[in-house]
Amino acid sequence: MHYYEVNFDGLVGPSHNYAGLSFGNVASQKNATNIANPKQAALQGLAKMKAMHDEGLVQGVFAPHARPDLRTLRQLGFTGTDSYILNQVSRQAPHLLKACYSASSMWTANAATVSSSSDCDDNKVHFTAANLANKFHRAIEAPTTERLLKAMFNNEDSFAHHSALPSGVHFSDEGAANHMRLCDTHGHQGLNLFVYGTSSFDPTSPKPSRYPARQSLEASQAIARLHQLSESQTLFIQQNPNVIDAGVFHNDVIAVANENVMLFHEHAFLNSDEVISQITNAFQGQRPLHLIEVKEHHVGINDAVGSYLFNSQLVSLPFGGMALIAPSECQHHDQVATYLALLQQADNPISQIHYFDLNQSMQNGGGPACLRLRVPLSAKELGAVNQHCLFSTHLYHSLCQWVEKHYRDRLTEIDLADISLLNECQIALDELTQMLQLGSVYDFQRE
Repeated sequence: MHYYEVNFDGLVGPSHNYAGLSFGNVASQKNATNIANPKQAALQGLAKMKAMHDEGLVQGVFAPHARPDLRTLRQLGFTGTDSYILNQVSRQAPHLLKACYSASSMWTANAATVSSSSDCDDNKVHFTAANLANKFHRAIEAPTTERLLKAMFNNEDSFAHHSALPSGVHFSDEGAANHMRLCDTHGHQGLNLFVYGTSSFDPTSPKPSRYPARQSLEASQAIARLHQLSESQTLFIQQNPNVIDAGVFHNDVIAVANENVMLFHEHAFLNSDEVISQITNAFQGQRPLHLIEVKEHHVGINDAVGSYLFNSQLVSLPFGGMALIAPSECQHHDQVATYLALLQQADNPISQIHYFDLNQSMQNGGGPACLRLRVPLSAKELGAVNQHCLFSTHLYHSLCQWVEKHYRDRLTEIDLADISLLNECQIALDELTQMLQLGSVYDFQRE
C-alpha cells in the first residue's frame, strides 16, 4: 500500500505578535516588542502550503489556538467580564497577558509526537500531544491540541491518541521537533531517533548551563512506550549541551531527516561519533543511508542558528529525489548559500533547494520545519483523516479570503488589552472551525 508523509502546517493565528517569550530562542528574544503583521504571517505560511501542494505533495492545515486564553487567566484568579479581565491583567500582570495571547501554536512541530503505523505494534498511527512544560505560554496549549488532533484524526480503527505527559520538568516534552525517523520509504518500518536535552532523574547527565534543556530523556522514553515502538528500532540520543547554550533550543534547529537521509551539524549531538555508529548499526533499510554531516568550517553554529538552515523541511518529491525547503534567510547568508549549492551538487538524494519568505515566523523564532507536523499515512489512513483539513486549491483561496477578512496587518503589545481584538479572534476562529469542520474545539465555543 502506498504511504504518504503529510505535512500539516500550522495556520498562523490572528493574534500573532512579538513578545519575546521564549528564553533560549535567540530570534524570539531579539525581536521582542517589534510590530507584528498577522495578515502577512498567515499569508506567508499559506503560500508555502500552496507550493508544497503544487509540487504534488499531500498537505494539511492545522488550525490555530484561540487567543487570548481566558480560561487560564480565570484559573489565575482574574474575574469579571472578558473586557474587565483584559484590562485587569494588562495593568497588574502584563507578562501574563502576553503569554495568554501568544500565537505559538503556529509551530505545530511542537504540537505532538507522531509515530507511523508501520512502527507501532498495534498498526495504528499514534499521537501524543506535547506538554511543552518548559514555557508557560506553551504549557497551556495541550488541551486544545488534543481536541484538534482528535477532530482531524477521528477514526479509532486507524488512530490512537494519548494525553500529554504529566506536566513539570521531569517529563518535559516538546513534540516532534525532537524526533526524527529514518527508513527506506515512509511505508517501511523506520528507525526512530528521540533527541533529548538531559535526563531529569540522573544527576550526572550533562546539562546546558545558559539555556534550559526542553526535552527530557524520560519524556522521550515514555512516548516510545505509549506508541508501542520496537526497542531495537528506537534510539535515544543526547543533544550537545553546548549547542543548546548557543540557541539550539530544539533538535530541529540543528538536524533534519527524511527517509534515508539525515542532515546534521557536526556539533549537534553529544559524543557524535558514537551516535553515528549507533544509527548506522541500527538502520535496517535496504537503501543506502546518507548521514550528511555539516562541518563547523562550512557552517558555524551561530550561522546555523541565525539562518535556520537545519530548520528546513526535507521532503521526498513525487518523481524522485528530495527537496530542501529552506527559509529565504539561507539564500541571503553567503556562507550558508554556498554550502547549500555544494550540497545540491553532491552525491546524495537532495536534488532541489527551494527558498521561502517566512520572515514573520522567523522573527518570532520558527522556520519551515517548525511550522509543520509530519504525519506518515497509508492511503487507507489518509482516507480516514478529516478531509476538510487537507489542502486544495479551493481551500487555499478560501483561507486567503478568510485571512484578508479577519486579520490585522499591524499588532503591538498595546493592542492586547483591546476587547475588540479578542472579539475579532473569536469570530475568525468560529468561522474557521466551520470551514474545516472541526466542531467545538475552542473553550469559547464550549462554554
